[in-house]
Amino acid sequence: MHAFRPFLSLSLSLLLSLSAASAATAASAPSRPNLLIIQTDEHNFRTLGCYRALLPADQAFIWGEGIKVDTPHLDWIAAHGAIADRFYATSPVCTPSRAALLTGRYPQNTGAIQNDLPLRDDMITYAEVLRRVGYATGYAGKWHLDGDARPGFAPARKFGWEENRYMFNRGHYKKLIEDEKGPRVGAVNAQGVPTYALDGADAKTFTTDFLTDRTIDFIRRHAAAPFCWHVSFPDPHGPNTVRAPYDTMFFNLDFKQPRSAQSPGKDLPAYAATLAGAFNKNQMALYFGMVKCLDDNVGRILTALRETGQLERTFIVVTSDHGDLCGEHGRDNKGVPMEGSSRIPFLLHAPGVVPPGTVVRSALGNVDFKPTILALMGITNPTTDEGRDASVLFRTGRAPADWADHAFVRIGGGPKRTTAGEDGELAEGNGWLGTFSRDYKFIVAPGAAPSLFDLANDPHELTNLFTAPAQRDTVRRLATALHDYAQRFQDPHLAAARVKSDLAWAMSASADYPAPAAPVDPAPAAGKTKRKNKQK
Repeated sequence: MHAFRPFLSLSLSLLLSLSAASAATAASAPSRPNLLIIQTDEHNFRTLGCYRALLPADQAFIWGEGIKVDTPHLDWIAAHGAIADRFYATSPVCTPSRAALLTGRYPQNTGAIQNDLPLRDDMITYAEVLRRVGYATGYAGKWHLDGDARPGFAPARKFGWEENRYMFNRGHYKKLIEDEKGPRVGAVNAQGVPTYALDGADAKTFTTDFLTDRTIDFIRRHAAAPFCWHVSFPDPHGPNTVRAPYDTMFFNLDFKQPRSAQSPGKDLPAYAATLAGAFNKNQMALYFGMVKCLDDNVGRILTALRETGQLERTFIVVTSDHGDLCGEHGRDNKGVPMEGSSRIPFLLHAPGVVPPGTVVRSALGNVDFKPTILALMGITNPTTDEGRDASVLFRTGRAPADWADHAFVRIGGGPKRTTAGEDGELAEGNGWLGTFSRDYKFIVAPGAAPSLFDLANDPHELTNLFTAPAQRDTVRRLATALHDYAQRFQDPHLAAARVKSDLAWAMSASADYPAPAAPVDPAPAAGKTKRKNKQK
């Protein structure tokens, strides 16, 4: 097991003793554990203390020396369970990422390959598996898998979540209320249309607090039986607004533009190029405020589990659907292969099964979640998933000898679209496909140059090494894995002429890369500026 640098009040020796105690009592793991999924939206992994503890200072504090938001409750989950160091959104925009997480299938095989496309009726989620074996199931918060309905409360298709009255299809509303009419958005304009305005939201009506209250209610009502509950918080996705006191909590910090935004880089294709743009310190202060509000509410959920005696028989997962660049490479939002966009938090508290202090070093994607969590829970998985069962990595902190250290990450290739998607998704033709490992990232695209990034030596992703002679074997290995994935799982990008030619050369013994005459790199189509106040 790998132990990570201590944080908060936990010392390294305490982490190791907790780990030994947990391993010694593994046989006492609950036979029917509860499962609680806490999902955030557009969450930069560096805002969690437990991730900063794994990084050198220049990566942990990219917005300035010592500039941070404390997250003690999220860090507690990591310290008492596992943290996946290289966990990637299988597709770093909302809909396809969520589809992969819930079904264990790649986005192109779920019907939800891009934003606002509905999940196919025949998809079996992890919740449906648990419902069939007697779990009480429920979901609250953003769903984004039922087409373009907005807000779309309590969609008719439940996909295994029996209680879904607080599930809403899409939108980043800041105020929710419930009365005799049921749950609804608490801020509306003169025409009665729901808006993203704060509109006086407080500790009961601010969306993060509102959804936490419903989570705690569900936990208390199901204290006697195994439950599965998924709460999907819309924050810290934009608009960057948050209730008091979080709205002013971080305005005293002197945020700096990330290092990757201060360099043009070398040989960077369009999806990785540094964009020129102003860095908004106030937006970062509000983003930190949303993260702090989330952490405080996670603390409330942990308290409810302790008070009901369920903490030690509840598996807790914390993750997000994708990241937010937050100024890295001069960009905000997501949709590109860079770390701030694609790498996401993944924490797992599984008492008696996962030793405290475990760090999973291998690259994983959220397509791997369903088979992994069901295996850790001891639940027979009746479906044929496309993701991998990584349960041994969480049980031991080590990968078996035959484990392939890679995750396949992709975006685009769906129906034709004339404009960028509402959540910053790259327009048709600007998609990409990649093999991500702990140390390297290899990417090809239908309309842009290929790239290879050495994450160990170039963590800010500023130098494209695709044609570097010293990296020829690495390119060949990652390209072969990517081609095998694309064939096996019918990735539509494999049909693109440039993807075919780039993969063919990358897998070959040829030394000289024949730069194609066309297509040329397109101008970046998304992620140019912060759009946090746009209605989405």
